[in-house]
Amino acid sequence: MTLLVRIAALALALVLAGCGSGAGNGGLTLPEPNALTVADIQRVIAQAVNEAKARQKPATIVVIDRVGNVLAAFQMNGAPKMFVFNGARGPILGGLEGVTLPIELASLSKALTAAYFSSNGNAFTTRTAGQVIQQNFNPSEKNTPAGPLFGVQFSQITCSDVSKTAADGTIGTKRSPIGFAADPGGLPLYKNGQVIGAIGVMSSSDYTVVTEIISTTTDEDEMIATAGTNGLAAPDAIRADRITADGRSLRFINPGSLASDPAAAPPFAAINGVEGTLITIPLYGGNPIVAGTVYGDPPSGIRPDTTPAFAGTGAWILVDNANNNRYPPIAGSDGLLTAAEVTQILKSAIEVANRTRAQVRQPPGSVAQVSMVVVDTNGEILGFIRQPDALVDAIDVIVQKARTAVFFSNPNAAAELSALPPAMYLPPSGAQSPITTYVNNARAFFNNPNIFADGTAFSTRSIGEIAEPFFPEGIEANPAGPLSKPSNEWSIFNNGLELDLVYNRLVAPLLKPNDPTQLAKGCTGNKRIRNGITLFGGGFPIYRGNQLVGAIGASGDGTDQSDLIAFLGLANAGKALNTGVGNAPPAIRADQLVPQGQGTRLRYVNCPPAPFNNSTDQNVCAGL
Repeated sequence: MTLLVRIAALALALVLAGCGSGAGNGGLTLPEPNALTVADIQRVIAQAVNEAKARQKPATIVVIDRVGNVLAAFQMNGAPKMFVFNGARGPILGGLEGVTLPIELASLSKALTAAYFSSNGNAFTTRTAGQVIQQNFNPSEKNTPAGPLFGVQFSQITCSDVSKTAADGTIGTKRSPIGFAADPGGLPLYKNGQVIGAIGVMSSSDYTVVTEIISTTTDEDEMIATAGTNGLAAPDAIRADRITADGRSLRFINPGSLASDPAAAPPFAAINGVEGTLITIPLYGGNPIVAGTVYGDPPSGIRPDTTPAFAGTGAWILVDNANNNRYPPIAGSDGLLTAAEVTQILKSAIEVANRTRAQVRQPPGSVAQVSMVVVDTNGEILGFIRQPDALVDAIDVIVQKARTAVFFSNPNAAAELSALPPAMYLPPSGAQSPITTYVNNARAFFNNPNIFADGTAFSTRSIGEIAEPFFPEGIEANPAGPLSKPSNEWSIFNNGLELDLVYNRLVAPLLKPNDPTQLAKGCTGNKRIRNGITLFGGGFPIYRGNQLVGAIGASGDGTDQSDLIAFLGLANAGKALNTGVGNAPPAIRADQLVPQGQGTRLRYVNCPPAPFNNSTDQNVCAGL
């Protein structure tokens, strides 16, 4: 770490020491210079291979660092070579259902999910992810709303312009080859209480999701991964099963006993070339083994900000290979927001975040850790900052959130959606799914031929509600929202507009990994939503009076906390700037819409009660 960055990190620690509850820094454990060494990685693989051998389940094992660099990929002799998408909802044909791809891609996606959804305050696994992305929360509980991260599986994907691949030589967060995983077998790795990476395991060709929250079945992949984490396992105090969301306990792993003693695993040199071999994952790497980056050092692509603009806020930024800020505050490409306005919006948002009590972090009273972004009406990123221990998944997700909000709030949205080509499903379906179907469905749903063309302001929470397989959300006797597949066709791998928008580009780079043009085409064919859309709270359009001028996105903690930070941060920025910039006028917000025959309004924002540490403030978003 350079002297300048170390000084910035020390200043950050002093700032945050005054934030939060009586626990000094609100429970925040600042990132320290820990990383996976080659010896660590060899031990993880050897322990996992030893367990897989004991279970007679030859597996493909991938190890990554916190920002997604593939450090090693090991395939055991006899391991399946391909996997198949299975949304576990019966014989559904369409989307990714039944599609087959090389199995190492699934192992990598599991590892990325575990690393990107974990921090120094929470340790999540792919089992945790599967719990929070389905149509009900908890899964299998009837007539309950969708999971708090409904639809997050289609972020960080191969066509993103925010995260990169190893193939383009760019540092920083890496894309996931097939989005985020909900299939058990991905676990985070920790050293000295710091998340430093993850392991992902596939020993079966079935890439699926657990649909019964009460299931206690021992999962083979999960046990193999658990053995691999021995000596680098997540601290008990921050595991998902110590954390609640919406009053529900989260899951970490299912109970089970190891079939081997990880401490007795043979050295890596004794298994390499005997039990299996290192392999290279196209676009990612994996052979030879390489050490992980230190999160917070410039080579990780994420470091503390050192500019005066955000002094005292504890902001961190994304940097390029030359250690330059990738997204410093700039004026909009459409001329509708100034650099000063972008700076203030981000500053106000992080000031709210620094007061906010975290939902998904331990210990209680910890400060929320989120990322924040502003985009213009063209979807261009105008500025990006994050808190030091924010989840890595948010880096791509917040851009999706902001772009989703600005796209659907634009009067040209219906026409631009209708102009997009259909999703061309791969075998076994081979069908086409026209994007225009969703526009027509929305027109009928709202009984409004001008929906997405009349200037209504949509938040990502509003869009997410009409993209669920039941509306109102979770009421299973009701039909699907207009942006969803019908409920009898819906699965996490065939969920509607969100997937169909990116489908043609999602796996194209994987099918043609040596074609560099596949990496540069974007996800949707529309630059406003070039890395796709997302379906849960934290994204809001920005207005100057009645004019749409951009959008803000926030993510990294509970969904309501994301709403709070983006919405209240924008409102506070408007007061500080006094230039007319702020949230959408209440009269044009999507919560004024009442879908025909449903008798219920859409939601626009949902701020948590008593959201701040050291404060009794309630209803802080009321009247804004």
